[in-house]
Amino acid sequence: MYFEDAQIGFKADIGSHTFTADEIIAFASRWDPQPFHIDADAARESLFGGLCASGWHTACTWMRLNVDDLNQRTKDAAAAGGPTPKFGPSPGIFDLKWPRPVYVGDTITYSWEIVDRRESASRPEWGIVTYLAEGHNQNDDRVLSFHGRFFMGRRPIA
Repeated sequence: MYFEDAQIGFKADIGSHTFTADEIIAFASRWDPQPFHIDADAARESLFGGLCASGWHTACTWMRLNVDDLNQRTKDAAAAGGPTPKFGPSPGIFDLKWPRPVYVGDTITYSWEIVDRRESASRPEWGIVTYLAEGHNQNDDRVLSFHGRFFMGRRPIA
């Protein structure tokens, strides 16, 4: 898959993850040690009413599943004898939102969808893809959303 093949509206479902209390506490203890992420008793008394994952934890989980998915797509393309996708770095994300908390036991299903694409003005062998990333819980409530961009290799000129 090349940049030229990446069409607006393409959606990738990249996987699901169930958040456990131990995992929520471990992540937050290291990276976001707020009481409602690391202490079940304090969390019950908080605005959230229970232990919940750091938003950064939900975003990092999206990233891990995304990288795993992109690596698998590359392996699948190579195994099929086709061109392997050339994914470059991301120049950033924007509009990051955590509209609902992720609680212990929630299973979040993650995806991304291409919402825009353009040729790179400074690197003609690359295109830039803009996507909407989302995570939804088991009740289909959105718990994570952001827009991001990544470089994608263009089809070589023969």
